[in-house]
Amino acid sequence: MKRKNHEILNKIKDLANETLEAVKRGDNPVMRIPMRSLRNVEFDVEQGLIRMGDRYQERFFFHQGMAKKFMQSFLVASAIMELLEADKTTSIRDLFYMTKHTIGKGENTFDDQSESDPIIEDLEVTLKALREELHLFASNRGTMVGNITLVDAGDTIDCRRQGSGGWGIPSIVEPDVIKFKRSEADFVLLVEKDAVWRRLNEDKFWKKYNCIMIQSQGQPSRGVRRLIRRLHDELELPVYVLVDNDPWGLYIYSVVKQGSINLAYESVRMAIPHARFLGLAFDDRERFELPHEVTIALNDKDVKRAKEMLSYPWFKKKHWQKEIKGMLDSGLKLELEALSARGITFISHEYLPEKINNSMYLS
Repeated sequence: MKRKNHEILNKIKDLANETLEAVKRGDNPVMRIPMRSLRNVEFDVEQGLIRMGDRYQERFFFHQGMAKKFMQSFLVASAIMELLEADKTTSIRDLFYMTKHTIGKGENTFDDQSESDPIIEDLEVTLKALREELHLFASNRGTMVGNITLVDAGDTIDCRRQGSGGWGIPSIVEPDVIKFKRSEADFVLLVEKDAVWRRLNEDKFWKKYNCIMIQSQGQPSRGVRRLIRRLHDELELPVYVLVDNDPWGLYIYSVVKQGSINLAYESVRMAIPHARFLGLAFDDRERFELPHEVTIALNDKDVKRAKEMLSYPWFKKKHWQKEIKGMLDSGLKLELEALSARGITFISHEYLPEKINNSMYLS
């Protein structure tokens, strides 16, 4: 059995033994779970990462409002032990069904997957192990093409020959599963929108500009973030991020660069502090002479989100305050597809080359 499996199994056994010992002493068993919220994160300015603080929440067994979650935690932990001992993986959906059954008088252990998923995250922070290290995966999200050959679970994948759809990025991308065999790429380009990624792929942007292109379908999945971090670290490739000019696009970049509040405990393995924001930027409308008709008015949710972001420590730099305030003052946002107003190939033939060649990015 793998050493990491042994380490996690021992941690689960320690949790179980502590609970049993508390029962024997006549005490109320308690689980101490690190808090996954804004209240328990801090921004490490020196490292450029969001890190988890030292606050905990306590979950008691003999407590009417906590007993069910206490039971659910150990039920999920038991299923994870089964996976680790067998050295098998399964989906978070499968785990929901593995642990869903009826007890007592019609009481379900779980009514919906929305109950089991947060328990998995609680165990991640408690055991200090990624979900993938617990042998759990989510559905594939994100695709890749470009000048790299890799090995996926023993199969050689040439990302130069993946057609219009690209190679589907799996949830688990650790070195024992995904190995980088050969690469000539000069950088990684992360694209938020599938339609934009497809335009760049059809125009063979990755071939002409010697890069690896990844599309994230919105907020990048954990597998996508971890893979990009590995490409950055192991192949020493700079990372450019291309997103919509709205609060949600800027936040996608923030998560790639500094990490997320929910996964602050793993920022050191996922975040890329040197990631570069390529656009869309607020002043791109003027610089690239985009017609006013392609802009969209900010809605109430957009405004609320942008104002929240202004207060985040990792958005306190002068250029980010200017970027966000410029968006708020104009009351407008801009989607990547708006660049097509200048021509269907404008993004691949003019916009991106000019920005990359002239280092027109924010960091």
